[in-house]
Amino acid sequence: MPQTAIPCLLMRGGTSKGPFFRAADLPADTPTRDKVLLAAMGSPDKRQIDGLGGAHPLTSKVGIVSTSTRPGVDLEFLFAQLQPDKNTVDTTPNCGNMLAAVVPFALETGIVKAQGETSTFRVLTLNTDMACDITVHTPGGQVEYEGDARIDGAPGTAAPITINFLDTAGSVCSGLLPTGRVRDTITVEGAGFATFTLDVTCIDNGMPLVIFKATDLGRSGYESVAELNADADLKAKIEALRLTVSRRMGLGDVSSKNYPKMTLIAPPVNGGAICTRSFIPHVCHDAIGVLAAVTVGTACVLEGSVCDGVAVMPKGLAKKVSVEHPTGEFSVSLAIDPANPQSVTQAALLRTARLLMRGEVMVPASVWKGPQA
Repeated sequence: MPQTAIPCLLMRGGTSKGPFFRAADLPADTPTRDKVLLAAMGSPDKRQIDGLGGAHPLTSKVGIVSTSTRPGVDLEFLFAQLQPDKNTVDTTPNCGNMLAAVVPFALETGIVKAQGETSTFRVLTLNTDMACDITVHTPGGQVEYEGDARIDGAPGTAAPITINFLDTAGSVCSGLLPTGRVRDTITVEGAGFATFTLDVTCIDNGMPLVIFKATDLGRSGYESVAELNADADLKAKIEALRLTVSRRMGLGDVSSKNYPKMTLIAPPVNGGAICTRSFIPHVCHDAIGVLAAVTVGTACVLEGSVCDGVAVMPKGLAKKVSVEHPTGEFSVSLAIDPANPQSVTQAALLRTARLLMRGEVMVPASVWKGPQA
């Protein structure tokens, strides 16, 4: 039987990359769609040798885009997180990096039309019903990819893409602070290590995170990604902590989920606000996710959080929070409610994206025969 050809664009979004599809070009039913995505990416296989995946969680991502019929919304985006060596397709969490490529993809495929020198569209992320306004440069009606904007974790420079999040609190959890507290003390028991107790901040401002001091687990927080990924004892403790605290966050059993992400913090060392090492959740991130950075920055402004006393914060109600990570920093602009200094009213950031390839991905006809007339 011939293979099935599915149109797609391979795109980098922020510090992630993966194929983007029009929703109409994929199967309508979720089980068949997921089988198609697994086949397209080459999962499960740690090298993803038989697909487009890049053998890493950051390059095992998929974007699905469609126009929206909802008032005030231009585009709808469904993010899918795959894993190289697993047969899972998780559409529960958000991804702010892949989000940066949504409007360029829509413009490249004619889903929307350029508005002038810059084009702004409202995008609804279907995973969590999170809305944002995304602005890209479109001189002459074409997406501009070259420019002077630089983001750590991606080489070179590119045209800036501005993302203004409209409402991110409680994206997956019940609210910004899903346990109802800004700080919780957690006791963790597990096989292979002694019971330990530490303070955490459980928070969700776009991405569910568990934040804790690296020193509470005997680490500095400045270790390299390779060192942390090779640290079996630390990873076992972090996973035991994740499985324990997730129930307090109302997330239930997350053993098969990609959230909450686990974030170690330490005082900044390169002029930023705070230093981070982020597990996503079992592999240390080479940088930090977009919405994880937003959420860490939010924790930094909350009095009494585990970041309090660790973070070095600028003064004023408009704060630019520089979140240090293994390959540089990620700056998030936060606006604080004057009537409630504990409340973040706006989060905005800068990303870049690039079209890498256009064409068709081939999947076996035994997986899907394509749209039937």
